[in-house]
Amino acid sequence: MNVLPEHLLNSKKPKYAQILLQYQNKILEFPTPPAQMYAQACTNDDITVKSWRNTWLSNMKANKGKFGSFKDYSAGKLFKKFEHKPCVIAGSGPSLKENVHQLKDRGDIPLLSCLHNFHLMEDNDARPDFYVSLDAGDVVVDEVCEGGTKTADEYWAMTKNRKLIAYIGSPPKLLEKWQGEIYLFNGALPDAGLMKEIDEIEPFKCYVSNGGNVLGACLYLARGFLGCCPIAFVGADFCFSYDNKFHPWDSKYDKNLGYVIKLVDVYGNKRLSWQSYANFKGWFEQLSVQSPQIFINCSEGGCFGAFAEGNIVDIQQMPLARFLFMYRMHEELTDQMFTPETAEPKILF
Repeated sequence: MNVLPEHLLNSKKPKYAQILLQYQNKILEFPTPPAQMYAQACTNDDITVKSWRNTWLSNMKANKGKFGSFKDYSAGKLFKKFEHKPCVIAGSGPSLKENVHQLKDRGDIPLLSCLHNFHLMEDNDARPDFYVSLDAGDVVVDEVCEGGTKTADEYWAMTKNRKLIAYIGSPPKLLEKWQGEIYLFNGALPDAGLMKEIDEIEPFKCYVSNGGNVLGACLYLARGFLGCCPIAFVGADFCFSYDNKFHPWDSKYDKNLGYVIKLVDVYGNKRLSWQSYANFKGWFEQLSVQSPQIFINCSEGGCFGAFAEGNIVDIQQMPLARFLFMYRMHEELTDQMFTPETAEPKILF
């Protein structure tokens, strides 16, 4: 039987005592057709393009001036870097607070993290192989240190030994402050006129499909560029925490949740979320059956793969510790391999 993470099971808060002590029933088919889920995920495309068009173009022109050639810094240089390896991708959901410390012991399993998590990853010595940024606004610059234990200057100094994969429409301020390696990618936008204007800045068809969110960019980079499979998700909540936290740290979003909807989490409990995050959730979920994927949700909470009817079987739910041990369990037999005459008798399975 799968049980709740220990931090919830042992919580002193009364409401946690009522949480179901097992994952929901498993279901074989999505309650909503995947094509419909994809259509729902795209409902805000037009307003997103209209709202960000000028910012994207302005940022791209400024970044073109800085880099000279996007191609020279292309994320395509990373092609097949981790081919045939598993990969962990980290979103910024509140559950990440509870298992981020385990990521430092992942061995040689690659880790891609949303840039929002920078301070949390560094404070826990997780050392992602790459940070990924998609946002065009300066909010991503502020979140590098928001909720951290160090000063902004200390965190920016730490970027000297870190690698960033960024959208060419990223805020120039971010790319100026980043002191380590930078790789660039473009995004395919649902506006032919805008795409033509972007090509006039520089034809750069190194596209990263992303579903409008940075975790989606992490996924596409891991699968399409680095060649990784399977993909383990952490911090992929798509909802607020039980005590209504948006991130794994105290965030400005916690003060006013605004208009919220209710989703069901992997334990069968109702959770608050935003419609935009429900759309993101649906984008990832439909991918699990629309293209060849192996998705393992190691968030140990949240709503990814969960429906009122149960958890979809195409997205496996697994504690992060179990996922990591799965790739190093053979190490338990090290003594038997090299010193069989004195090794402790042990059988793996």
